Amino acid sequence: MAKESPEHLVRIRADAVNLEGMLAIPAGAQGVVLFAHGSGSSRRSPRNNYVARVLRENGIGTLLFDLLTEPEDAVYETRFDISLLTDRLTAATRWLTGRSETKKLKVGYFGASTGAAAALEAAAALGPTVRAVVSRGGRPDLAGPVLDRVKTPTLLIVGGDDDVVIELNQQAYDRLKGEKELAVIPGATHLFEEPGALEEVARLAARWFARHLSSKSA
Repeated sequence: MAKESPEHLVRIRADAVNLEGMLAIPAGAQGVVLFAHGSGSSRRSPRNNYVARVLRENGIGTLLFDLLTEPEDAVYETRFDISLLTDRLTAATRWLTGRSETKKLKVGYFGASTGAAAALEAAAALGPTVRAVVSRGGRPDLAGPVLDRVKTPTLLIVGGDDDVVIELNQQAYDRLKGEKELAVIPGATHLFEEPGALEEVARLAARWFARHLSSKSA
C-alpha cells in the first residue's frame, strides 16, 4: 500500500473559465485517474474522495476537479449538458498530459452519474490517450451517440437495488465495443450508502485501474 500523498490545488484553463481541482500523485505512480462528478456534485464529493484515497493507497494518482464553475452549476440544465462536461474533461486531460511531471502517466477516468457519460464521450474522442474508464452509478446511456466508438476498457458499477440504472447500464454495456465488465453490488442503492457498498466500489475500481494503468498494460 502506497503512502498517502499530499494533494495540491491546481487551476485548469478550459474555454474561458478556470476550473479548480486537487491533484495528488503518489511516488512511483504509473497512472492518474481524473474524476468526473455527477450533476449537483463537486470535487468535494465525499464518495469520490473516498474512492480517490483508496486509489492513491494503491499507487494511482488522482485529479478531482470541478467540471463547472459555481454560476454554471447553479443552472440545472447545464448540469446535464453532456457536451459541455465532455469538453471540460477533455481540456483537463490535455492540461494534465501537457505537464512535465504527469505527461508520462497513463490516464483513466472515474465517472459518476452524468460524469460517466462525459467520461465515455471523452474516451471516444481521445482514443488511446484514455486507458480505462470506471462508472459508479452512472448514466452511460447519455453518451448514446458515441457508445459504439468507445474502445477503452470500461467497468460499469451499479447497485443491485438501483433497478432503473441497472437497465440503462445494461443497454450501454451491450453497445460498448472494447473490453468491458458490468459489476452489480447486491443490496446497494444509487448512492452506495449501505455498509460495505462504497468499499466494494473502491476495490473494484482500484483493481480495474491497476490492471489497465500499469506498465504491464498495452
